[in-house]
Amino acid sequence: MTNTAPDYGQSFARWRAHCPDLWHDYTHHPFVEGLKDGTLPRAAFLTYLRQDYLFLIHFSRAWSLAVVKAGNLAEMQAASATVHALLHFEMALHVEICEGEGISRAELEAAEEAPANMAYTRYVLEAGYSGDFLDLLAALAPCVLGYGDIGARLLREAGETPYRDWIETYGGEEFQTLCRDTGALIDRAMADRLGADPQSLPRWPVLCRHFANATRLEIGFWGLGQA
Repeated sequence: MTNTAPDYGQSFARWRAHCPDLWHDYTHHPFVEGLKDGTLPRAAFLTYLRQDYLFLIHFSRAWSLAVVKAGNLAEMQAASATVHALLHFEMALHVEICEGEGISRAELEAAEEAPANMAYTRYVLEAGYSGDFLDLLAALAPCVLGYGDIGARLLREAGETPYRDWIETYGGEEFQTLCRDTGALIDRAMADRLGADPQSLPRWPVLCRHFANATRLEIGFWGLGQA
């Protein structure tokens, strides 16, 4: 299958190549294609947003854990910047869209967390609790970099669609810069800890497994919007 994913660094490219079918199923899921052509029912999108708002709360905790697991100040600053972007940028988009649909912030925060949401967020947190900085980054990467991949493609391909604001958020330069910075953080962390040839070491399959598992859980998360 054709590789048109953005360049978010060497580690991301290798992880993605390790599970190409899963990555395609995630980034070309029917939910995603419905965003692109506008056929996704609004009710499905709002169900997704409610769950994603709760997801982002736990995802912010996971990136905060990355500050604790970091090995130096530069890594701490990079992880902290991502926490800020999640809490003050991405979550704000959810609130804005939902308020326009008559759903208040209080209603978002009071929503019941779906089992697929719990499975994904707790998996990522557990990867960080039981592992090190690289384990956590491998489990975190599919969300940030996957949304960047999807946003960049949809920004190129989408025509008229009511989901243009979502597409422009993740395909826009601000989020794309965050993705490139995140990819660079992963590559530096990998080189500092595993050297120039991480694929030759026993740690590599473990990191690939975290990335693949999180990608599989992302596929399941899209399904929340179609339930």
